[in-house]
Amino acid sequence: MKKIIENALLNSYTYVEYRELVSQLISEGKSTGHTQSEDLLKYSELNETRLKRLDKTIVVNDESLFRLENLDKKYTWLVLSEGWCGDAAQLLPIINKMAESSKNIDLNIVLRDDNEELMNLFLTNGGKAIPKLIVLDAETHDVIADWGPRPEPARKLIADYKAANGVVDEPVKIELQKWYLNDKGNTTQNEIISLLKKEKALV
Repeated sequence: MKKIIENALLNSYTYVEYRELVSQLISEGKSTGHTQSEDLLKYSELNETRLKRLDKTIVVNDESLFRLENLDKKYTWLVLSEGWCGDAAQLLPIINKMAESSKNIDLNIVLRDDNEELMNLFLTNGGKAIPKLIVLDAETHDVIADWGPRPEPARKLIADYKAANGVVDEPVKIELQKWYLNDKGNTTQNEIISLLKKEKALV
């Protein structure tokens, strides 16, 4: 596992680099990932708009800010993502703002399709769901915790709809985006902070 993580870190992007990569590919009529399609490009373009808005509007809440400013040592946050992923577009700006709030967090982003070995270590119910946040000890690269691909209320919204209707289609995707909009990133922040407290990465 350690070798896989270290290889991923060598091929990782900063948040700014990731945003620039996704934008550049869109300008070329492409999406990130090994599969190209009109739908994936359309989702990438939609996500680009979301990212621009969220980068301006997301605020780290007071509780999270206090906790992040008082981290006891340095951590690396490694996130698996793709530009076409709607959940990643909603969650990466939050994760980035949290990382920026602490001098002890270094955020690195890798593309899922380019890091299959890493993704396979952090499957969700056997699936390659993203985004996936992996919290590492910055010095040893030991895995402290992982989180994702969605905050619990969002996960439940999708799971309940799929159980009732057998599919995840446009109506529930719209409901999911509304949930993210109304939540303003607070649940994601609270869940990540709770996870860090549980793993004793926070005092």
